[in-house]
Amino acid sequence: MRCLPCNKEDTAMDTALLVWSNIIPTCGVPKIIISDRDSKFTTEFLTNLYDILGTKLDFSIAYHPQTDGLAERMIQTMEDILRRFCAYGMEYKDHEGKTPALVKKGWNPLFPVDHLKKDLLTIHPTAKDLHEMWKRACDTAAKCIAEAQEFNKQRWDKSHMKPDFKEGDQVLVSKINFNNLKGPKKMRDSFVGPFTIIELIGKNAVEVKLTEGFSRKHPVFPVSLVKPYFQQEGNKFPSRKKNPTPPERVEVEDSPGPVKKIIKARKIRRNGKDQRQYLVRFKNQTADKDKWLAEDAIIDGNLHLCRFRASRRTVKSHQ
Repeated sequence: MRCLPCNKEDTAMDTALLVWSNIIPTCGVPKIIISDRDSKFTTEFLTNLYDILGTKLDFSIAYHPQTDGLAERMIQTMEDILRRFCAYGMEYKDHEGKTPALVKKGWNPLFPVDHLKKDLLTIHPTAKDLHEMWKRACDTAAKCIAEAQEFNKQRWDKSHMKPDFKEGDQVLVSKINFNNLKGPKKMRDSFVGPFTIIELIGKNAVEVKLTEGFSRKHPVFPVSLVKPYFQQEGNKFPSRKKNPTPPERVEVEDSPGPVKKIIKARKIRRNGKDQRQYLVRFKNQTADKDKWLAEDAIIDGNLHLCRFRASRRTVKSHQ
């Protein structure tokens, strides 16, 4: 495990330099990088860079930390450790049964407090003993991780049923991770929808067709945040609301900010249809934060598109 110091203001370029300077020289070019959908990893710049290096980016599903549970748990541990100024390598882990330092090096390093209790330092083991200690530590850690995963699976299976969704089904989506919605949080409905499933993403996620008010949200949700929608039958319960939840205005969560200008356009084919996208530069952002967006996804799109088309006409007239 490697933890690298960085700043909250770091750009995609800074992130790429961290990987280039600290990971690639010692570990080589990774085949796969598992990441959340942070804007530093989803930028066109970083995606193209990893394509050149032959590295595949596997993005986790939104609101689903179980995709990379060990890393998420490690992050929580690191945050807790930083608050207490403790050494990570000396903390015993339930999954491994040993400290990370013991698994990696075969021994626990001494700290100044240890010298207050002992007159002599621990004798360093021989090469053979060290190799055997490493092997036992790694075998024990692998066994503990497997047992912990099996225990977590059994505990989850006891209280959860396997979802039975198919394409075309109508579902409701939990609002637990929908921020910046209108109205008091306690007064909102727990679920919003219905939305139609357009694709099953493996066994644990679905892609839904979001309505206008939610079109800027990522359309893939884990099945744990989705439940079937049942059409109300006639006037059996006349006091119930019969209309589905109307779409709400959702503020863009992952937008880098207001649009500065449109740089260029392209045409792509998606779902059998031609779509036009525009490369957008945002105010107070560097080029690595540029994004390809559809026309209806650009804030004040009409204004910026008029300026972009006018600039293209000007360039053509001078050629």
